[in-house]
Amino acid sequence: MPLINLLSTDLISHDLEVGSKKRTLDHISAMISNSTDSTTHDEVFSGLVDRERLGSTGIGDGVAIPHCRLDNIDKAIGVFFKLKNPVDFDAVDREPVDLVFALVVPSNSCDQHLETLAELAELFSEEANRQALRQCFDAASLYQKLLQLTGKSA
Repeated sequence: MPLINLLSTDLISHDLEVGSKKRTLDHISAMISNSTDSTTHDEVFSGLVDRERLGSTGIGDGVAIPHCRLDNIDKAIGVFFKLKNPVDFDAVDREPVDLVFALVVPSNSCDQHLETLAELAELFSEEANRQALRQCFDAASLYQKLLQLTGKSA
C-alpha cells in the first residue's frame, strides 16, 4: 500500500506543540483512535509505548517512526506531523525529533508493516525530503508535499 494511502488531511498536523516523547505518543494515540471505531486511545498508546520499550523509533536526523501492530484494527493507519519544537525521542543519533510519521497496522499484517517501515525509512533518509517537509507552512502543504515525495500527483 502506498504511504500516502495511509493518510488523510485530518491525520496530519503542523507545528504541533507536544513537549515530550510521551505527549507525542499520546497525541498519535488520540488522532488514530479518533479516526476509527475499532480501537481506543489506550490500546494505541499501550502498543506504541510497548514498542518504544524495545528500542527508540527515533531513526535520526530529526525523524521518528513510532509504530505498532494491534489486534483490533482492520487496516493500516498513518499519522504525520511536524512538531513546532523538537523533542527528545531517544533517537539513535541523540538529536531531537521534529518530523513524526506514526504507523499502526493490523497484527496479521507483518509483511505490510515491514514494507511500509522500509518505505518510510527510505523517504526520510533523503535530506532534501526532510527539508522540504520542514519548509511546509500548514497541514495542507505537508499533505501536498507528501503526495509529491511519494510520487503521487498533487
